[in-house]
Amino acid sequence: MPKSQSILYVASEVEPFAKTGGLADVAGAFPQVVRELGHDIRIILPKYGFVGERKFNIYDVIRLRNIPVPIGNKTEMASIKSSFITNQRIKVQVYFFDLPKYFNREGIYQIPKKNKDYPDNDERFIAFCRGALETLKRLGWKPDIIHCNDWQTGLIPAYLKTIYKDDPFFSKVRTVFTIHNLAYQGVFPKSSFAKTGLPEELFDEANGIATGDVINLMKAGIQYADALTTVSKRYAEEISTDDELGFGLIDLLKKRRKDLHGILNGVDYSIWDPSVDQLIPQQYTSKTIQEKIENKRALLQSFKLPVDDEYPVIGIISRLVDQKGFDLIEDIAQNIIKQNVKLVVLGTGEKRYHTFFSKLASKYPDKVGVKLAYDNALAHLIEAGSDMFLMPSRYEPCGLNQIYSMRYGTIPIVRATGGLDDTVDDVDLRNGKGTGFKFEPYDSKALLQTIERALKAYQDEKTWNKIIKQAMDKDFSWERSAKQYISLYKKLLKK
Repeated sequence: MPKSQSILYVASEVEPFAKTGGLADVAGAFPQVVRELGHDIRIILPKYGFVGERKFNIYDVIRLRNIPVPIGNKTEMASIKSSFITNQRIKVQVYFFDLPKYFNREGIYQIPKKNKDYPDNDERFIAFCRGALETLKRLGWKPDIIHCNDWQTGLIPAYLKTIYKDDPFFSKVRTVFTIHNLAYQGVFPKSSFAKTGLPEELFDEANGIATGDVINLMKAGIQYADALTTVSKRYAEEISTDDELGFGLIDLLKKRRKDLHGILNGVDYSIWDPSVDQLIPQQYTSKTIQEKIENKRALLQSFKLPVDDEYPVIGIISRLVDQKGFDLIEDIAQNIIKQNVKLVVLGTGEKRYHTFFSKLASKYPDKVGVKLAYDNALAHLIEAGSDMFLMPSRYEPCGLNQIYSMRYGTIPIVRATGGLDDTVDDVDLRNGKGTGFKFEPYDSKALLQTIERALKAYQDEKTWNKIIKQAMDKDFSWERSAKQYISLYKKLLKK
């Protein structure tokens, strides 16, 4: 029997406790599968003010109180609370890093309703990274692997290679750093460097964590982790070969290319599957696809749109930001609406797109429904009730909604980038093979032609049902991806 590994999984957000995007979905689902495969994986995340202790059965751990956490020339005292993520078969222990001065707030990274980052995000995540390591020492648990995620955890590999490099407790620990989205890098002024406690020589562009006269916490993770991963193979190629998608770190990523692995995210089908989804009015499978129509009717009613079975519904669930291709949609919105479709949109983001979609809904009240909010139940209904799902991203590290959509028989229309390209097979209208519709150039005309191609397929019920079945039968469950990570952990431990 292969040797069991021990892993500390470090993330700034974890479903069901705290979420702004796909990272939380990954951080909630992946450890459960690794645990089921026989490994001791535990999670640590900050204890935010909005995380209900009674709701999640969070309890104090007496021996993990008053842990000193150095931040520059001062020391803050943190404690650890604990709970579990559970499914019917397993439990994964979750540690909450409790430092109320920094985390007892109603937002994760930003001040709610102001769309502004907390001004002390540098200190908050310096404390989290240093605190995670100090917690392990107090706990007396030596993981084989510390798996870090995005810039909020990027200092951990740097600390282990510097401040803690002679500490026997960490002598055999290896680090994996996963890049979920390279565009968000955790950039702070030079004055933040002293707060990290790192040696002076790390304020360096070539071999340290500086970019110009600022520090970059994403760069810290990329520079010092033992292995790097991204959330799809195509994205690993893009960020190490394309200047635009390398976001200023392409030279470092090229240097570390042999340590960079593209491992596609999985999805949790115990949550995102229409046959078991408790948040939709009518459950269905690929064999009872005709019952999907009940969800379409419920979706149209929820947006106060006329219920018409014949009109295809195009769904969007997204952060409303440039990255997601909304400038393309803005260019051709009138042309889309003229195609006799209904459009439903759920999300929040840039004010420009809030205004655009609000005006579109006012102009076409019978065809466009918009909700500018985060609404998990409505997200499930959009996946189940739409006929197509629109995701024309400029870049997309992995993307989860196109994978959810396929399982719900909601056919994705995507740009061939990152994980969208890795997961969606373009439909060939001659034989009906494929699981979605793709276009390559970042161009509104190409997007419109692809929507028209999808609508043409929709008119042929036999072809459309074939595409739906092919999409619903695709399997992106976590087990395959988790096994790839476990194999990577194993290789690191042999070095």
